[in-house]
Amino acid sequence: MSSRGDVHPPTGPAAVPPALDPLAAVRADGDPRTDVYLTGTVFLDIIFTGLDSAPVRGTESWARGMGSSPGGIANMATALARLGLRTSLAAAFGDDKYGEYCWEALEQGEGIDLSLSRTVPGWHSPVTVSMAYEGERTMVSHGHEAPPPDFVFDGKHAPGCPPPSRACVASLVPGRREGWLGCAAGRGSRLFADVGWDDSGRWDPADLADLGHCEAFLPNAEEAMRYMRTDCPRAAARKLADLVPLAVVTLGSEGAYAVDGRTGETAEVPAIAVQALDPTGAGDVFVAGFVTGTLADWPLAERLAFAGLSAALSVQEFGGSLSAPGWAEIAAWWQQVRTYEAGAPGALRRQYAFLDEVLPAAYRPAPLARAVPTLGFRHPA
Repeated sequence: MSSRGDVHPPTGPAAVPPALDPLAAVRADGDPRTDVYLTGTVFLDIIFTGLDSAPVRGTESWARGMGSSPGGIANMATALARLGLRTSLAAAFGDDKYGEYCWEALEQGEGIDLSLSRTVPGWHSPVTVSMAYEGERTMVSHGHEAPPPDFVFDGKHAPGCPPPSRACVASLVPGRREGWLGCAAGRGSRLFADVGWDDSGRWDPADLADLGHCEAFLPNAEEAMRYMRTDCPRAAARKLADLVPLAVVTLGSEGAYAVDGRTGETAEVPAIAVQALDPTGAGDVFVAGFVTGTLADWPLAERLAFAGLSAALSVQEFGGSLSAPGWAEIAAWWQQVRTYEAGAPGALRRQYAFLDEVLPAAYRPAPLARAVPTLGFRHPA
């Protein structure tokens, strides 16, 4: 969205899966039907925009705009689908209007396979209110405990053991094992993982036992340094590469750094300077970009650059899932760089020259859906 006001609902047909297939060159007969499998909790995100500062206790703040979109694990699923990966999501959905909206937005709007998901009677959708200001955001969430997997998923549904897929993405929880990860790895899926904040304060690598199943681990700098007991994120990445084949550490405004423990190769890519309106979901978009480049067999530096570009484009839109860029946004950015970039000499042109081989000469898919201010608008007959 180009301003801080409301985003109006689309009046045309629902978005369609992107025509550009980044894995076309590596697909072969007998490959899994699914490129990436995920499971997790879907939230309804309500984003207040146009706040000049943080809300002050005891006062009322008015936001100049707002948007609604699916959130939680939907951020990652949408980012992957918009980059052309055949994405399957196993999740529980509430049987309220919020759950109905999220289901339709993901399945019909983004082309995500929800055949492994379930609607749970009597369970209402978790909700997150996100307030975006000064390039950051503050969030308040509400939700009841999710139904146990045995209740939500029957023998035909995940997450007991996911279907064959090229890759799976998981968010590790310190101290908790996820049985489905071992099953997925045993079926040949390539596993990518990030991790949340360790509320216990232990920051013990032994609490991340599932890393043994993973090909890549993508923490942020603070998480990596705490786990590896270092005060340098690059040193932390090198130590993490002893635990997992590929360690990728995001460095915030400095970019990202990666170490391939199998070959000793390292790569570092600076962040792209943009006006960040809302960073919600940027980490998920970064992971989606890196997964896409990895499955397409791009060199490490190109994967890192593409992930950073995807995240940079996402923070210029409000919301989590529906801020994720598609190939149209990537193509438009690349065209602008090739045409107008100034400064020290053609740094972005050199860094992203690989996009010439990825993007068709003229790529104009349908515009993407963005966060909408109000759910349930009735379209005129």
